[in-house]
Amino acid sequence: MKLFNLSKGLVSNFGAVVLAASALAAHAETLTMASTTSTEQSGLFSHLLPAFKQASGIDIKVVAVGTGQAIDMAKRGDADVLFVHDTAAEEKFVTEGFAAKRFPVMYNDFVLVGPKTDPAGVKGQDIVAALKKIAAANAPFVSRGDKSGTDAAERRLWAQTGIGEAGQPVPNDKKGTGYKECGCGMGPALNIAASSGAYVLADRGTWLSFKNRAELAVLVEGDKRLFNQYGVMVVSPSKFPNLNSAGAQKFVDWVISPAGQSTIAAYKIGGEQLFFPNANP
Repeated sequence: MKLFNLSKGLVSNFGAVVLAASALAAHAETLTMASTTSTEQSGLFSHLLPAFKQASGIDIKVVAVGTGQAIDMAKRGDADVLFVHDTAAEEKFVTEGFAAKRFPVMYNDFVLVGPKTDPAGVKGQDIVAALKKIAAANAPFVSRGDKSGTDAAERRLWAQTGIGEAGQPVPNDKKGTGYKECGCGMGPALNIAASSGAYVLADRGTWLSFKNRAELAVLVEGDKRLFNQYGVMVVSPSKFPNLNSAGAQKFVDWVISPAGQSTIAAYKIGGEQLFFPNANP
């Protein structure tokens, strides 16, 4: 009888250890997400990812870089999930077989920020006209120049000014003598603009969370060409079998679900909503 009880106790203890180990493994599950500086620096992920962990038990490590760098990272198989904002580049990523599908998640908009005195006279709703004025006035302008989603949007907008040759990127020397590329993220670009009284194209989310505004203000907004869409993708398990694709799919499923979408909508600064969910699962 004593032997039976001892054996039963050992089995019971062994089962408890197994259960504890399983619970620890589940708790320790992590994903690597390649994303943009805007989702990180706006504070969205500090709000969004704890809600996902509470729902799933999965931790997410974010590598926040420009969209171009994030896509390159995913193409090397160094990320489980990709969350960026350059629709054309995202669709190319899918076409090339690095993801099975791209899911729209949310949107906000870009704004042109500059000194409140507005020396180039750009204030209004026409972003293309504003860029023409900046170039003509040789006004200081800080460009990210980092192959980010914001940088790609800025280059598309410059291309619509007609300053350069039709169908070709506008050379930097045609954008005015004040045009400078920092090769940096959104926060540092805004800091440079604040310290030098320069114009800069920014995503609204990072601008709203930016504290060091100095004499900067939003001067151009509301142009439909400033629309800023974000998408999310599971990096292809067929190309990279060692990735945590199952966990990545759980995140995608959650972030486009009503729970994830309402969490995005709930993120506000000073009562102002930074991102607007628009998933279509």
